[in-house]
Parts: sequence; structure tokens; C-alpha cells
Amino acid sequence: MDHLVLEKTLMARQIGKMLNGKDPKIVNGPEVLTSTLVKVKKNVRNLFADAENDQRLLGDASDLHVIIFDEIDAICKSRGSTSDCSGVRDSIVNQLLTKIDAILRPGRLEVQIEISLPDENGRVQILQIHTNKMKESSFLAPDVNLQELAARTKNYSGAELEGVVKSAVSFALNRQLSLDDLTKPVDEESIKVTMDDFRRAIPDIVPAFGACTDDLERCRLNGMVECGDRHKHIYQRAVLLVEQVKSSDRSPLVTCLLEGPSGSGKSSLAATVGIDSDFPYVKIISAEAMIGLHENTKCVQIAKVFEDAYKSPLSIIILDNIERLLEYVAIGPRFSNLISQTLMLLLKRTPPKGKKLLVFGTTSELGFLDSIGFCDTFSVTYNVPTLKTADAKKVLEQLNVFADEDLDAAAEALNDMPIKKLYMVIEMAAQGEHGGSSHAIFSGQAKININHFYDILKDTVRY
Repeated sequence: MDHLVLEKTLMARQIGKMLNGKDPKIVNGPEVLTSTLVKVKKNVRNLFADAENDQRLLGDASDLHVIIFDEIDAICKSRGSTSDCSGVRDSIVNQLLTKIDAILRPGRLEVQIEISLPDENGRVQILQIHTNKMKESSFLAPDVNLQELAARTKNYSGAELEGVVKSAVSFALNRQLSLDDLTKPVDEESIKVTMDDFRRAIPDIVPAFGACTDDLERCRLNGMVECGDRHKHIYQRAVLLVEQVKSSDRSPLVTCLLEGPSGSGKSSLAATVGIDSDFPYVKIISAEAMIGLHENTKCVQIAKVFEDAYKSPLSIIILDNIERLLEYVAIGPRFSNLISQTLMLLLKRTPPKGKKLLVFGTTSELGFLDSIGFCDTFSVTYNVPTLKTADAKKVLEQLNVFADEDLDAAAEALNDMPIKKLYMVIEMAAQGEHGGSSHAIFSGQAKININHFYDILKDTVRY
């Protein structure tokens, strides 16, 4: 079996066997935290007890003892980086430190082997491992193409690929179950796991180092509509950056700042480019996901997203609303210098060899970012403008909510409005004077009353 395609835990077990020592003791990190503190400390001591006894009795002639901590990062987080106020986690770490002196210090766990995500050939081999018995038992349909499955599962780990196989099997079993009579025995001979089962299973297993599609879609709830040549030009420029990162060996890191008025579509544009890029790793870093966290913890989380990106051959990171990430307040002005310095260092850091990263940042406070030298960290800056009359008309034509004779007047009234605010005004006007009209309007059965639209527009505060 090719050890390169094994998961980290399986590799650790295999190495333990190769060393001809005692049978490895395997400890699951998250499970350590499920017991009381006293019991956890006792269990940690017991892990090392046999090795210590052998050392006392036999000295250097004692057998090799192997302890495997699976997912040790669940236990050994940076002190103070979690919301654990009881100090239980730190106590466990201290208990470990008394046994091995110091984690990741010279002389102790000094050899670090990174098990990267499997490439396409590796994924084929992993899928073969998990489907061999199915194939031998004739449970695997002839139409199953492992090469195609490997191509469609970018950035899947070995465990996640195993999950895909199990999910596909469950789909195959469900076809044999009778909801009318659950006691009816299943005809095992007729069970076949087909390619369609695998296609249905893949979306069920979301890779930890994959694209956050749900987060990206939330950035463009109204989808992407054509809104003029200027926006189209910016989108095309952003797509060229994707191609540059993908094809050029001289641009492993490209950074792009999208600036413009609030609601002008910066986040939506960045999210659309991320989705359209087909990069295996696309993540958004936003202030909304870090509400209530201390700035030190925010820096750790931001750095982790970048570290995860370095595990993928092609990655996109979106720094959404940078001024909010920096905790910017106009009075003063005040902001987090720690987060600012962290981001600036990460934006200048070249990815490891063989890895490529494209970073998009969005901001409505270009002047502030420029004043602290933040803009200089980006390779290029593009302005995402508000809508002019012609742009607004294009959007309204696609929405099809105004009568033809009212279209030009409505577009003129929406001149210089951010697209996000345009959607809100249209949504409000579509409710009608007494409410309940939106379904008819958005389904094309009725049109927005232009006078009511003007009334809504007057009530809307415009900056």
C-alpha cells in the first residue's frame, strides 16, 4: 500500500509498527476533554506509566513505547487563545508538558512531518482502497469512474473521501428500502453503488479545506446582474488576476483591493469571482464571524485561514470590509494596530513553493487605509462605483418591475445609487401602498406604481 495516500493517523500507526516497539497507544484529542479534570490528568499520567516503569527497570534496554496523539491540536492550543475560562485545557497542556518537557521545542517533538492534502492521483488511490471490497463483492456498478470522482473532490482529505464512499453506499441502500414496509428484507444481491450515488454524495461531504460556498452565496443574495460597462470592466480585471495566479509561476501571490461606496457591490463581486474561479479553497474573513473575540484571538483565526490556504495549490481569500476587521472608529481615529500589522504581514508573505494565493480585500474607507499604509500592501486597487442612470436602467430592465413608459424616469431617479441600496428601494416599492404586492410584481403579473416609487425614494435617506 502506498503510504503517501494514507491519512495522518494511519501513517502514525504504520510508523509505530515499523519501529518494532510496543503496540502504539492511540489517544483521540477531543475525547481527552470529555472527562473531569482529575480523571484527565490521571489518564495522561497512565499513558506514560508503562514507559517510565520500563525505563526504571531496564534502562536503555527497555522496549520502545509509542504514543499517538490523534488531533493533538484539539488539546494543545495556544494558551489564552480559547474562551475556556476554567483553565481546564491549560491544565491538561501543563500535565503533558511535565511528561515531555515542552511541545515543539528542540530535543522533544522536533521532527515535524506535514502530510499534505492528496493530489488527484492520491485521491484515486484512496478511493480505490475504500472501494476495493465493494468491487470484489460486485457491489460497485461498472459505471463508477474513480478518476472522475478524484477530479471532482479537490482538497478532500482521506477521511473526507471515505465519507463520500460511505454516503454513496447509503444512497444505494436507500433505493432498496421500502418505506411502506420497513420490515421487508433487503435483497443484498441487487445492491449496486452507482456513479450517480457518488455524484449525490459529494455535496454532502464538505471538505475542511474547500470553498465556503454558502458564505460566498450570502455575499450575493440577489445574484449577479449586468449593471453597466464599468462594473463589467472591474469583473473582467478580477478574472484576469485569477488567470494570472493560475497560470503564472512568477505570481504565487496576488492581492487586489476593491474600494468604493458602501453597498456598491464589492463583496458580491469578490464572491462571484471566487465562485467562478473554481479554485479548490475559497474563504471569506469577515468581522461578523468574529463578534466578541479579543483581538489576539482574531489574529490567530486570520492567520489560520492563511495557513490553511497554503495547504491548497490554488486559493482565494476575501478580506471583507477591512475597516471592520481592523475595528476602525472614525472618532480619533481608532483601530487595532495588532490586527493591522498581522494582516499586512500576511498580505506580503509569499506562499510556500508550489502554492498560489489570490487575496481580495474590500473597503469603503480608502482614505483611512491609505493613511496607515495599508493600501501599499495590495498589488492593485480597483474602484467599484455607484450606478449611473444607464447602469440603473440595465438593472431595472433585468428585474422587469416597471412599465416600459416608467423605466427611464425610474432609472434617472436612481442615478448615483449603490446597487445594494437600489435593490432595497425596489423591494420596498414592490410591497405596494398597502403591502402584499411583491409576489405579483416579481412574478411579472404587475408593475411598480411610479408615484409610489417616488414616495419611497423620498423617504429613503441618501448619503
